[in-house]
Amino acid sequence: MGAIRSALRWLFRRVVGVYFREIEVLGEAPAANVRGRVFVSNHVNAIIDPILVITTAPCDVSPVAKSTLWKVPVLKWLLDVVEAVQIVRRRDDPSKQGGSDDVVFDRVAKWLQGGGNLLIFPEGSSHNEPHLIELKTGAARMLLRACEAGPPDPVTFQSVALEFDAREKFRSRVLLIYGPVRSTAAFPQRGAEFIAAVTAKIKDDLSELLVEGATWDERLLIARVAEMLAHDAGDPTLAGWNAIGRQVEAARKMLAADTTTVDTVRAAVDAYHERLAALGLTDAELAASLAPRTMGIFRKLYLSLTLPFAATGILAYSPPYWLTNLIAARVTSPDETSTIKLGAGLVLYPLWAALLIAISLWLAPRPHDFVLAALALLSPFAAVTWLDASPELRRSLRAMWQGRARLEETRALRKEAMIRIGEAQSRLGL
Repeated sequence: MGAIRSALRWLFRRVVGVYFREIEVLGEAPAANVRGRVFVSNHVNAIIDPILVITTAPCDVSPVAKSTLWKVPVLKWLLDVVEAVQIVRRRDDPSKQGGSDDVVFDRVAKWLQGGGNLLIFPEGSSHNEPHLIELKTGAARMLLRACEAGPPDPVTFQSVALEFDAREKFRSRVLLIYGPVRSTAAFPQRGAEFIAAVTAKIKDDLSELLVEGATWDERLLIARVAEMLAHDAGDPTLAGWNAIGRQVEAARKMLAADTTTVDTVRAAVDAYHERLAALGLTDAELAASLAPRTMGIFRKLYLSLTLPFAATGILAYSPPYWLTNLIAARVTSPDETSTIKLGAGLVLYPLWAALLIAISLWLAPRPHDFVLAALALLSPFAAVTWLDASPELRRSLRAMWQGRARLEETRALRKEAMIRIGEAQSRLGL
């Protein structure tokens, strides 16, 4: 299974590399030789979450997964290949007997003792909240059982925070932040005290790494302020946004009782973003030099040369594209949208590509058949390049159409918002 597992990890690493435009990894990433560690992560994007951790971690990691996933034939095979640990939840099986988790915990303890690594999502299930939900104690209980089994070296655990800029969108960005490594030797308690202490530490570590809000409105305000500050600092990365976002979140908590200051900042930031939305621009376009960027000559030349291939790819692959979006549109929970898109795309796009290649080889005369087959295979990659560039192109055109006066008005609104943010910082002595 080792070779198959390695091949699958290589394949899915490429798949998520296509689905996400950027995958940033930050923090104390584990070495390839790490053994006996439990990784704990927040869970906001369904099956996408374990795929990201497993494919980006340098070491082998086996996920803990709910038993219902084994009912999906192909997924069952994939879970078995990565040696996933099956957990039966009471919500999935009301007849579940008390104490039935003991067998699973014993197996996990033996797995950790043998040098295996485990990934678990202590929130229990994927969700659509702007903050961590109440953590289950499963991870701590597994660690306790491993400690009680007495391995030669204490097992460790490590938090992995996942941040998405637009989790439901194709070609969006994602950030993985590895927190500090914790040793179970630092928790001498046993029983309920150990479980409570370890669960609390997991929550603290994840909260320290994530940008959270009590409500989605609060989370949106924190995210927007962090984005503006990060752009002014010249750092457009998700890592930069996350670092500043955690500071903004802390400041928001300190201003919890000062509703006047918070409301003043919110009004200014909202007014600015309403104007941005009306113009079809983003804050990145007005940050730093406060002027929309222009595309470089080499970038323009490359896009011009690939335009015919991109147009072919867009037209040729529009059926699976729209069908994938149609299937995803039926999902009511945003945390499942990316999973459905990825799953449907993994089936529909290869089948459609095979069909186009088969038709090309069957109907077209040689050597045109091979040319058309190659075009069917390569054109979607050119289309993805244009998809990545399209926001920049649209913004450049819109900036030309808007005129200097409207752009100056927008810049004035941004300046006003930054003044209000600065006043809030001054109140906190920052």
